[in-house]
Amino acid sequence: MKPIRILIADDHPVFRFGMRALLNSDSEMMVVGEAKTGEEAIVMAETLKPDVILMDINMPGIHGIEATRQIAARSPSISILMVTMMEDDTVLAALRAGARGYLLKGA
Repeated sequence: MKPIRILIADDHPVFRFGMRALLNSDSEMMVVGEAKTGEEAIVMAETLKPDVILMDINMPGIHGIEATRQIAARSPSISILMVTMMEDDTVLAALRAGARGYLLKGA
C-alpha cells in the first residue's frame, strides 16, 4: 500500500518538526514537504501533489484560509485539514474555503 503523502504548512518550525517526526514514524504516512507560508503551500501543493495538507490558519503573507481556497480550486483531490488553536468563526471560514476538517493544536 502506498503511504499517504502529506504536506505540512505552518510557520512554527517546532510544530513542523514535531508533526514530521510523528507522521514519519508511521509507515503508512510520508511527509513530502514543509511550507512556512501560504504562498509556499500553494506552490508546493502544485509541485508535490500531496494527498493531504495540514494547514495552519495564521501564517505570514497569504494566510491559511486563502491558501486553502486557492489550492482547493486548483486541486480539489487534495484533502486539506486546518490545524489551529482557534475554535471560532475562523474555522467555519476555513471549511467554506474548501478545508475537509480541522484539528485543534491544543488537542
